[in-house]
Amino acid sequence: MSHRPPAPMPDTLSDAFAAAVLLSSTDKPDTLPPGRLSPVSPLPHSSSRQGQAHPTPSSSSGSSGSVSRAPPPTSALASRRSHSGEIPLSSDAPPRRGHRRTGSGPLIFTSGASACSSSATSPLTNALPAGNICPSGRIAKPLPSSCSAATPPPPPPPRASRHDVLGSGTANYGHGSIVRSRSGGSSDDDAMVRRAMSAADPEEVKRAGNEQYKKGCFEEALRLYDRALAMCPDNAACRGNRAAALTGLRRFGEAVKECEEALRIDPSYGRAHQRLASLHIRLGHIEDALKHLSLASPQPDLLELHKLQTVEKHLGRCLDARKVGEWKSVLRESDAAIAAGADSSALLLAAKAEALLRLNLLDEADSAISSASKLDYSFSCFSDTKFCGFLANAYLFFVHAQVDMALGRFDHAVSSIDKARITDPGNTEVVTMHNKVKAVARARSLGNELFNSGKFSEACLAYGEGLKQHPTNKVLYCNRAACRFKLGQWEKSVEDCNEALKIHPNYTKALLRRAASYGKMERWAESVKDYEVLRKELPSDTEVAEAYFHAQVALKSSRGEEVSNMKFGGEVEAITGLEQFRMATSLPGVSVVYFMTPLNQQCCKNSPFVNTLCTRYPSVNFLKVDVNESPAVARAENVRTIPTFKIYKNGIRVKEMICPSQQLLEYSVRHYGI
Repeated sequence: MSHRPPAPMPDTLSDAFAAAVLLSSTDKPDTLPPGRLSPVSPLPHSSSRQGQAHPTPSSSSGSSGSVSRAPPPTSALASRRSHSGEIPLSSDAPPRRGHRRTGSGPLIFTSGASACSSSATSPLTNALPAGNICPSGRIAKPLPSSCSAATPPPPPPPRASRHDVLGSGTANYGHGSIVRSRSGGSSDDDAMVRRAMSAADPEEVKRAGNEQYKKGCFEEALRLYDRALAMCPDNAACRGNRAAALTGLRRFGEAVKECEEALRIDPSYGRAHQRLASLHIRLGHIEDALKHLSLASPQPDLLELHKLQTVEKHLGRCLDARKVGEWKSVLRESDAAIAAGADSSALLLAAKAEALLRLNLLDEADSAISSASKLDYSFSCFSDTKFCGFLANAYLFFVHAQVDMALGRFDHAVSSIDKARITDPGNTEVVTMHNKVKAVARARSLGNELFNSGKFSEACLAYGEGLKQHPTNKVLYCNRAACRFKLGQWEKSVEDCNEALKIHPNYTKALLRRAASYGKMERWAESVKDYEVLRKELPSDTEVAEAYFHAQVALKSSRGEEVSNMKFGGEVEAITGLEQFRMATSLPGVSVVYFMTPLNQQCCKNSPFVNTLCTRYPSVNFLKVDVNESPAVARAENVRTIPTFKIYKNGIRVKEMICPSQQLLEYSVRHYGI
């Protein structure tokens, strides 16, 4: 079997693109081989209830947003080496599930708990109506009005089976949508896998692996390829197929090594070069992607070249923007490079995290660097790769240290910057950051020791020394605010809290200390405002609820409003008469009235939960009315179904719920009680 010599690699992407355009200029639409214009197997047609078929698109975009390319001409295919048992070109991309529509409108679901519904005064946005519309879209039989006697809606009709088809793409994995590996297949599939695992012929095992791969069962396919390779370790096609399965599982580093092993066995294996090019694009390795794309075939893939050029363009802009500190541009260009195809580049994610950090978007920065950490550094960043003047892994540790320090994870920050210093000892930015992190960590540690010893003035000075090194550290500002609060310097405490909140809005510790400082200065309106934010952030925190209640009392008292009837905490109060009911519901604040009877099964389930809510939301007044013992109250409130809940705020009824779920009940209590 003859091997074609590798084509010379172009010097630049522009040269590669120009060469590819020149080679493709001889193609004519009428000379394309059959199927060239439709490179994807069509999805199976599914009929609507009216019997109308919905056409399915003939191609789909890849996971990176690029357009799928057509297969190369027949002559190019013939020039490639044939590998028996290899996943066919049309199957090289992962399977994509078919899409189908059922019915003519959106599906509306109802709660399966009961047939009772809440009133239209619910604050819940985007809530679905609690009527008798089933998930199937058909109208169910009317349900009884009694909650305890409600019958469940009929089950939806069985859904038509969905056929998996291969995503778009031709000579490499990565053009189509990635389908997650299913946790288990049918019993026939399981039996087939078991038979294949015990087979003695590696080709039979490999074919079984191909079938599992086509179905999107990447774990099963990988096991079968491993079995085949154990019997025949020098099979390049099986190595390539194993790389495809690993890519489907998003184990890109292992997929790279598998492709490299396939090329060691057969250096002219075009499919392995193509897969490596696609993988390197996803990992953000421009030069490696170009090299393997050039070696994949005499005519490089135009769409892959375009994707590579786009990634290179945005990556270059990202690096240029970082040099001059234009962090908004860094964020924009890193996002653009990721969207263009480099969706698994740890370095781009790290650049995005650094930009978000400099823009004081701490939570988003933490999320970005955490995503980078989940990628395999040893494969996504080669040890000799340079990025922004750093060795690749050193840059990742460098950004990690900055994010950790900003969020108060000082021990982690020290560990990360130590690793960056060891990895890239000659980098001046790493050395500078190493000294800064060490100094800030020492200042914070000393400040904490002094604070715990009651030496608040000295602790205040220690935190100030740390802020000289890192003037945007929210934790040091908040710690110094605590010192100043202890020293009675409430104005300065508020100032430090304000600085911390500029860096990280809704930072709960800073809000707590500022609210307390406002209270010390009797600025009750500002204190209540901060506690209202805290109650939304920490709805189950009883200390915050109590502080909020006392701030409300103080504010009302300062305005000359009645506060004698306001109370905090306690048990659910039993209402026995109409006059008592009217008095209780007219009190300032929020009152939740629970109409019930001990003999009702649903009430027996709700009563313990109401007691829990009473403890969880101590600033809310909980009342219960036994409709059998207090029929006058039930008649006055027109209660016909139990359990019923009514919420009053400052004497005005704001909500009524009949047989609500526990989730809706707590949501409503929290919504009106805060």
